[in-house]
Amino acid sequence: MNLSTKLHETAQAMPEKDAYMFMGKSTSYGELDAAVTKFASGLEKLGIKKGDHVALLLGNSPYFVISLYGALRLGATVIPVNPIYSPDEIGYILNNGDVKAVISLDLLLPVAEKSHHLLPKIEQYIICDSNQPEAETIHKEELGIYPKLKAFTDVLASGRLDYEGSEPHENDTAVILYTSGTTGKPKGAMLTHKNLYSNAIDTANYLNINETDRIITVLPMFHVFCLTVALNAPLMKGATMLIAPKFSPQDLFDLARDYKATIFAGVPTMYNFLLQYANAGGNIEDFKSLRLAVSGGASMPVALLNHFEKKFNVRVSEGYGLSEASPVTCFNPLDRERKPGSIGMSIVNVENKVVDELGEEVPPGQVGELIVRGPNVMRGYYKMPEETAATIRDGWLYTGDLARMDDEGYFYIVDRKKDLVIVGGYNVYPREVEEVLYDHPEIIEAAVVGIPDPDFGEAVVAYAVSKNPNLTEEELLNYCSERLAKYKLPSKIEFLEELPKNTTGKILRRALRAQIEAAKQ
Repeated sequence: MNLSTKLHETAQAMPEKDAYMFMGKSTSYGELDAAVTKFASGLEKLGIKKGDHVALLLGNSPYFVISLYGALRLGATVIPVNPIYSPDEIGYILNNGDVKAVISLDLLLPVAEKSHHLLPKIEQYIICDSNQPEAETIHKEELGIYPKLKAFTDVLASGRLDYEGSEPHENDTAVILYTSGTTGKPKGAMLTHKNLYSNAIDTANYLNINETDRIITVLPMFHVFCLTVALNAPLMKGATMLIAPKFSPQDLFDLARDYKATIFAGVPTMYNFLLQYANAGGNIEDFKSLRLAVSGGASMPVALLNHFEKKFNVRVSEGYGLSEASPVTCFNPLDRERKPGSIGMSIVNVENKVVDELGEEVPPGQVGELIVRGPNVMRGYYKMPEETAATIRDGWLYTGDLARMDDEGYFYIVDRKKDLVIVGGYNVYPREVEEVLYDHPEIIEAAVVGIPDPDFGEAVVAYAVSKNPNLTEEELLNYCSERLAKYKLPSKIEFLEELPKNTTGKILRRALRAQIEAAKQ
């Protein structure tokens, strides 16, 4: 079984059921499956074959869903790309990923035109109408890539409904996800059909997703968190996606109210913005239909989790995952205690354990590296055998995250291994300091990094966003000194209007470190 086949089976079983809502319009499973079949056939007519690589430069929209499942039904490999990347970043992924066709919004035509001379392997550009006034008009006679240019609607219309597609092997690569590249160039994690299908089903079962659910799909579809939890998992269970093109607290409240949403999946930053909006007068009753809120992508501060649950009277289940694991490995269970600060327990069919530098499992309570094993673990990194061998050892995926497990099997992420700050020989985990900062009633966001220090090796530096412009560094340091050992105290706290984040809302510590380095020069 794979994602495309399961979608087809669901469409046959409940053709009239809403698969998604987008901009006030509903699309049924029968209509979605028909569009997927026709688009797969249309791609084949353009010369795209099983095993070819197709890149998606698309935001949250039906275009993404149809393109993803259409390419998978054909047997092609899909490479989702963040559409707001720079031309150089996009060009690197398209080139390194050996992309043959690009499916893109018309807004990105200038990017495609700028880079197409450097990407001779690309044979087709399939352009989707954004229906936005700022979109570039397609002047075919002026566009250098015109011979390769096709309209999405034309490709869809050219397809056949009786097209049967290609049944892929479960170990064929379905998707290549390029990691954010915190060190060096991005790496392409190769996820198989088995990886994606197993993780979508296992996650859906763990969270009890069913055909009565309506899940807010606002996380970026090109990101693995959304791809599995808010796109694939709902479709595998006959649920309805409420697709939001962008994150806006007011729009999300309206969406939840109008369609009686039952599940919200987001990153901690989204929860923070929703909470701040509600505190400023937003109607919390709009979220009363939610039965579950899911958090991932980054560790959620315990103070934020508690405040959100109290405000909205909804349980927040924090989980954990990474691109290389399709991504979910842990979630807080729904049928027993939810522990604040924990990423929960291993989901079904997936094993997690904490090991030392020698790969030996450590006792409960001891910190080590989290490693993962299961049907969700990637084949490896595309064209990077050495990096693959260093990351997957004896069938276990080494995550690079420091964690501990308690006596009941609940896991806790302590921090990223590379983010550990060593002050005078003592380990300082940035998250521990951040938790204290978040507990302060006037702090909205916080991030902690380490910088070189001539006396102690490294020093702790904190960045914070405060709702009180009169809050001083001295006051906040005094607050921390009552709650942290002296060596964990920030040597400096800098107030910012906003912390740097990626497109999923994850706070970027590396950007703060880069800011410190730039200030020295």
